[in-house]
Formats: sequence, structure tokens, C-alpha cells
Amino acid sequence: QVQLVESGGGLVQAGESLRLSCAASGESFSTYGAGWFRQAPGKEREFVAGINWSGTSTDYAATVKGRFTISRDNDKSTVYLQMNSLTPEDRDVYYCAEALMGLRPEVQENGYASWGQGTEVTDSS
Repeated sequence: QVQLVESGGGLVQAGESLRLSCAASGESFSTYGAGWFRQAPGKEREFVAGINWSGTSTDYAATVKGRFTISRDNDKSTVYLQMNSLTPEDRDVYYCAEALMGLRPEVQENGYASWGQGTEVTDSS
């Protein structure tokens, strides 16, 4: 089973940028889609962004479209989430996940099989 480790979370101010990384172990990672979800305390985990196996197709939640960019480097078995123009509403724990399939970005949580432990993005204001 693939192991996913997120990094890059931290303190940010409104308007700043942050890049999250998700490093995967396992030879099959490049054949599956990947995604980022986030969860605030007391709330359901929600979809943020998804990407297919090759990186040629992406999908975003309406709340982050135009501000966040998901990408992947299969040679490094790593998925990234570039977050720009951060707002206080983006303060969450962010999780990366490996999808069950690879052809299209998955937007539903049940389309993912493996999850990382999460990395927290907090507001320093």
C-alpha cells in the first residue's frame, strides 16, 4: 500500500502563498490519480483539487478555482498544491490522497484509497 506524506503547511497571512507537497512511496503511484482535500475542526472533509495520473487533467472546488493549482511530478512521486491569495477560510488541515483510478480527476472522497496524515495551514493574523 502506498504511503503518503504531506509537508509544507504552516502559518500564513491573508494574501500570501504556500505550496504543499505530498511525497508517495510505492511504484504504482504514477498510474493513479491524486487529490487534495481539507478539513476544518467540526466540519466534513471537503474536496479541494484532483489530478489524473499524467497530470493532463485537473479539477478544482469552486472555492479555490483560480487561486490553487494542483500538479504532479511522477519522476519524484510527488503531488503539489500551490495555494495563492490565501484567505482565513483556507485555514484547514490539508490531506493528499491516491485515487482508485487514474484516467480522470476524482472529486468524491470515496474515489480515493490511501490518505496522508495531513498538514495544517493556519492563519498568523
